[in-house]
Amino acid sequence: MTNGVGSWIVKHCNRFADKTAIVYKEKQFTYEQLNVRVNRLAHALLDIGVRKGDRVDALLFNTNEMLEAMFACAKIGAIYVPINFRLSVDEVEYIVRDSSPHHFIYDERMKPLVDQLRERMTFISDWIHVGQHPHKRDLQYDQLLAGSKDEEPGFDIGLDDVHMMMYTSGTTGNPKGAMISHGNTLWNAINSIHFRSIDAEDTTLAVAPMFHIGAMGVSATPLLYKGGTVVLEDQFDPRAVLELVQTEKLSSLFMVPAMWMAMTQVPNFDDYDLSSIKYNISGGAPCPITVIEFFQQRNIPFYEGFGLTETAPSVSLLDPENSFRKNGSIGKPLFHVEVKIIDHHGRQVPTGEVGELLIKGPNVFVGYWNQPEKTKEALQNGWFHSGDLATFDDEGFLYIVDRKKDMVISGGENVYPIEVEQVLFRHPNIKEAGVVGVPDEKWGETPKAFVVLEDKNQTLTLEDIESFCEGKLARFKIPKVIEIIEELPRNATGKVLKMALRKGEKGQVK
Repeated sequence: MTNGVGSWIVKHCNRFADKTAIVYKEKQFTYEQLNVRVNRLAHALLDIGVRKGDRVDALLFNTNEMLEAMFACAKIGAIYVPINFRLSVDEVEYIVRDSSPHHFIYDERMKPLVDQLRERMTFISDWIHVGQHPHKRDLQYDQLLAGSKDEEPGFDIGLDDVHMMMYTSGTTGNPKGAMISHGNTLWNAINSIHFRSIDAEDTTLAVAPMFHIGAMGVSATPLLYKGGTVVLEDQFDPRAVLELVQTEKLSSLFMVPAMWMAMTQVPNFDDYDLSSIKYNISGGAPCPITVIEFFQQRNIPFYEGFGLTETAPSVSLLDPENSFRKNGSIGKPLFHVEVKIIDHHGRQVPTGEVGELLIKGPNVFVGYWNQPEKTKEALQNGWFHSGDLATFDDEGFLYIVDRKKDMVISGGENVYPIEVEQVLFRHPNIKEAGVVGVPDEKWGETPKAFVVLEDKNQTLTLEDIESFCEGKLARFKIPKVIEIIEELPRNATGKVLKMALRKGEKGQVK
């Protein structure tokens, strides 16, 4: 019998078969019911030719099928590849060609895109349709389950086996397939339980898309490892989330900063009963301090987490007790994670100095799919080279200064956009801000701020920005150019697409 991720629900069946595992809309599945559905899907995949190591690609929303497919692949040693449903057909095609699956599962809401794909993807032998109106040549998900077997597949799965491939955000070029092993997901769950109060009575909400490692690895898998309940929501609406907190008695919420910001803007926020929440957690991008203050003032503990696709994802956590005192920090490394900061010669830097963040631990990924050179570059002597610039303070708190590629060098001085953005967030009429470097004849580069206004009827000038930043930032860090835009371009994880800003592309969301 499997020893990997797929064994979790089997073991929970033996403990509490009738306990609710997942909830999606009007559907609820106990651990026993979930295990039966997973086994049936696993056997159905075997019957149509899926074998250990094969990739099974999926365009699915946060539905029960998303998790069923992940666990079914885990039980038979296949590699599950959830794809960002917000991508264009060309972007999806790149991932599918790169992962080279023979089997593809998709939600009926993705049928228009899949119909374009199927003309190009002739190497896919089976398309599995989730919904009521499949293409005439497609297999229907529920029918596959109805005609399949309940018993355990009985495969021997090792913790080093790859069970999932998540494609990186692709903010600097084509995305790479990060191979996540069973052991990576297990140790991420162990790390999560060690630092967060997670128990089998907890209920969490997975509303951030689970094609992203943050939602899968922060919301879903730690709770299911522990035997808790995961409520699934496939569309984000801040009012709907507040209503789910009340009706499902949610004990925790994970979202990205843009979602948290939207929550704070619900006019009657304080009318909702949020007494069941033990804590909130934000990740994917730096969270404005104003958002953290909003929840802390309502006695809702707020964590900030830092992680990467390649670390499955959790690396560090800033606890609520230090969220104000250490604002801007990503906290301290999790229990089974080691970090160090090195200079360009590979030497560890002294406390307070900036260098590249390296990460080591059983949560660090196996490598990039079909990219041995990039894997060799990223994984050296057991350490993952993150590409993030970071520093430690004298109390051991970790700060991400910026991505190496995003640092602005102005007149020989290093300017870290995150530092500038955190100051701009505090301006009363700035809702969001993104800072990039732009060419400057005198200084080589200079900071440019793209800002989204709280009140579009009020003007905001460069002089206003300079006056506000005076005394808060060194003069060379103060933006020399500003541009007011409707919204920042972000990917699905909430990260601002700095490359798009540099190219003058605004307001795109993928």
